[in-house]
Amino acid sequence: MSNRPKKKIQGHKPALSATRRADPEFARECGKYEHPLPSREYILQALTEQGVPVSFDRLCELLDVADFEREHFLRRLGAMARDAQLLQNRRNDWLIPDKADLLKGRVQGHPDGFGFLVRDPGEAGGPDLFLPEKEMAKVLHGDHVIARIVGIDRKGRPEGKIVEVTERANTRLVGRVHEEHGVYFVVAENKRISQDILVAPPEKGDKKALRPKAGQVVMVEIVEQPTSQAQPIGRVTEILGNYADPGMEIEIALRKHELPFEFSKEALAQTKKIPDEVRKTDWKGREDLTELPLVTIDGETAKDFDDAVYCERQGKGFRLVVAIADVSHYVDDGGALDLDARERGNSVYFPRRVIPMLPEKLSNGLCSLNPQVERLCMVCDMDISATGAIKQYRFYPAVIWSHARLTYTEVAAALYDKETAALAKLGPLLPWLENLDALYRVLQKARAKRGAIDFETVETRMIFDEHGKIARIEPYERNDAHRIIEECMLAANVCASDFLKEREHPALYRVHEGPTPEKLAKLRDFLGTFGLQLGGGDEPHAKDYAKLIERIQSRPDKQLLQTVMLRSLKQAIYSPDNVGHFGLAYESYTHFTSPIRRYPDLLIHRSIKSALAGRRYDTLNWEEVGLACSATERRADDATRDVEAWLKCWYMQDRIGEVFAGSISSVVPFGIFVALDEVFVEGLVHVSDLGRDYFHFDEKQHAMVGERTGARYRLSDRVRVQLVRVDLDQNKIDFRLADEK
Repeated sequence: MSNRPKKKIQGHKPALSATRRADPEFARECGKYEHPLPSREYILQALTEQGVPVSFDRLCELLDVADFEREHFLRRLGAMARDAQLLQNRRNDWLIPDKADLLKGRVQGHPDGFGFLVRDPGEAGGPDLFLPEKEMAKVLHGDHVIARIVGIDRKGRPEGKIVEVTERANTRLVGRVHEEHGVYFVVAENKRISQDILVAPPEKGDKKALRPKAGQVVMVEIVEQPTSQAQPIGRVTEILGNYADPGMEIEIALRKHELPFEFSKEALAQTKKIPDEVRKTDWKGREDLTELPLVTIDGETAKDFDDAVYCERQGKGFRLVVAIADVSHYVDDGGALDLDARERGNSVYFPRRVIPMLPEKLSNGLCSLNPQVERLCMVCDMDISATGAIKQYRFYPAVIWSHARLTYTEVAAALYDKETAALAKLGPLLPWLENLDALYRVLQKARAKRGAIDFETVETRMIFDEHGKIARIEPYERNDAHRIIEECMLAANVCASDFLKEREHPALYRVHEGPTPEKLAKLRDFLGTFGLQLGGGDEPHAKDYAKLIERIQSRPDKQLLQTVMLRSLKQAIYSPDNVGHFGLAYESYTHFTSPIRRYPDLLIHRSIKSALAGRRYDTLNWEEVGLACSATERRADDATRDVEAWLKCWYMQDRIGEVFAGSISSVVPFGIFVALDEVFVEGLVHVSDLGRDYFHFDEKQHAMVGERTGARYRLSDRVRVQLVRVDLDQNKIDFRLADEK
């Protein structure tokens, strides 16, 4: 007999009828409750046997539930509904979701008005459900719903009907105000939300009510969600300004992607208490590295310096010291600053504006390794052999004094171009910089031997005029000074990963898995048409990719081949499960070197400190945090991509009719995207503008192929296009072919 206290139901003791005793979990329920209710299993069994939705009264009758038990029985049914075991229809009858062909998922809207139900994890496999415009009128993009499969649409996709909206995803939206016949409405900037939001007129005499004008960008609070009979209704809560105002594209992106851009009052209050400079009490337990000629090397516009480096010869090998800002000393786990940083996940770098992960007092001040001031650091001190192997390493807290703030440009000018002015400025530091360069050459050879993949990419930067608009876009070439710092950071990150792995300490790894079997098969088929083969069998390694990239360097179609190879790989994410980093060819890798701007790095610092102190930092749900950090990283990428796309549209709007040369950067069923050579802008040539033929998408060949002519437009092909349309509302640029093949 169990000694656990039994939960009691007040009232008369029910007769234990044969029906109730037939419950397969009757004994278990008796052990838990003085007056047992029908078990969940028995309820599901009864509904299954009925084969149709059952009313509450009928269910009580079937399971012999007494009147005084009904309230508690209804609570059990409600708990089962919350756990998705049961569902109530519009008649309030109870049913089993699976029996009704009901599926749960998130609504994914399309700018053209229709949408899809993306099934929840754990739902029965199969394609997403197509939701026609009529169904999408009931919901907004992101809403969580239950839907029923009602048939097959004309494209052969399962079509759904929304049964119930279980969770509304949108309460506030950013959009532009429009006016028609005296009626104001807001068109959302998120084009997946195709419904217009009607603006509720302010009450008469309400002087505080906002009265936006047509064309203005506003924040609107949804006061009534859409239904099958009515559009959503909203109330304007903030007027941001006019659409073309300088910086408005960033204001829109912040709100559209729900990026936190204001620190909480608690975080700001906590920041005020932090001192402006390192105090003598902060030196306790730290090594003094202030005499070591550490330097920062970064871009010209950088303001937050995470890392400082130093290198000296040590026999035939090297000693490399990488000092990283000790953010964890100032940002306590679970404090207001920490919660804000976790919500942001990372700093977001827009053209001309940064949304920092930490308040400026920390990110550009006390934590930033500014020159000629004391700063607290976590140091990775490494002994590296002449062949680039890390023989041993040590982590410890320290105080440093950066001897100079250098840029990639001036380091390259001194080391490689031997420019007189750069040599004179860097003179005293030159021996240490030459050591760094020598170490870089060694590490680069080790990287090649390891087989890390090195895809060639062209980076660009926008040059702005005095009005905040793009004057030009120019390529930004990485020089060897960039690569010096990159190799130093890789070495420190590998040591951090190894340190925590060896101690079996919880950590957030930066993982990058190889290609899926499906993508690998498609890649092999594609390469085979060129007479090429990727080594490694069913499980290729990074080295196999690297060897093939080396083989194709002299080919005129190398860009095509490299692009397809790159797209066969997965996206890197954060995870507590260490599956290695495929692209870098590391068995174990994590992020340690940028705690000012990346939350995972801050967590790694805390983990290392805990391990050094003989403790375990395991208060987190590491899997949940990894998913969150991966999501905030993608959110930042999407937001910056939106801003850059809008700026490029603004830049191109006065060049309608001009002809440009470019390369096909992507092939999709509805056309080809072309990246222009000299202006570094991308736009679409719609399939209808490819020529007088019916063109079909060949996914395997990454090409559009003409049915009659056999004309082929393939990824990386060279084309000449004419700019025909720029749509600032949709962030779209449209081309047409200037001449046919």
